[in-house]
Amino acid sequence: MTASRVYMGAMTHPISNTFAAACFGLASLGFASLGFAPAAVAESPADMARIEVLPGWQMDNGHQMAAIRITLAPGWHTYWRAPGEAGIPPQFDWSGSENISAVTVHWPVPELFSENGMWYLGYEREVVLPIEITPNAAGDIALDGVMDLGVCNDICMPLQAAIGATFAQNARTGSIADSGQIRKALADQPQKVTGARCNATPLSDGMRLTATLNVPHLGTREVAIVEHPDRYMWVSEAMVTRTGGSVSVQSDLVPSDTQPFMVDRSALTITVIGGGQAYEAQGCTGGS
Repeated sequence: MTASRVYMGAMTHPISNTFAAACFGLASLGFASLGFAPAAVAESPADMARIEVLPGWQMDNGHQMAAIRITLAPGWHTYWRAPGEAGIPPQFDWSGSENISAVTVHWPVPELFSENGMWYLGYEREVVLPIEITPNAAGDIALDGVMDLGVCNDICMPLQAAIGATFAQNARTGSIADSGQIRKALADQPQKVTGARCNATPLSDGMRLTATLNVPHLGTREVAIVEHPDRYMWVSEAMVTRTGGSVSVQSDLVPSDTQPFMVDRSALTITVIGGGQAYEAQGCTGGS
């Protein structure tokens, strides 16, 4: 990596509808005193979080493996990609980049937190998010994007980080320590589950999904997250029932037009989390 830059601030630019909805939803849920504080009265962004780009290495397939490292001040936390109803999912916009066709974020297993009768999934202290960059063609890669994220303590703050880095073709890899952190985060992703089965039944305003996964026992508390690729889809908190080595996950999916719809089961992601572990199914087949 020949150059990198990260500029952080409280949000002053327009944010996406889904991120705004998440922020509003967290406040409207009455998350104790965790309302959103105006930037003028809150701590500065640098006091809450520091964001860095780790250069990583060029992969055998020509992709660039790098990472975003988020270091949080004591007592502050940020959120996983689908944190539950009491959380703010991070969002990325890489549209300013050059020679990039795709950026895939690899998410380490989050921690399960409980606060005032609600739960959320996220990270404290530090998290390394590996990012796999697919170039359009051979040559240098210019990463230029914006990350929207929420950080919370007694108050919650929506932050915006402008992230930039240039990766020269065939450049030397990053430091051994940084590369080691990236590899550790990659190894800490949810384990994959195959053979998940699911049924979808119509509701007046959407569909109810019931899925069954074979997942080992993950401790005294297990939660599940159902993800749909439509970012405007409302997905309810999942109900989880365990029977031996099998977990049943039930969640309602409501689209923006509040009508029943055809569920593409192959596009769903179902993750069961607990005890510092996670198991993830990419898609499911019909039948229970």
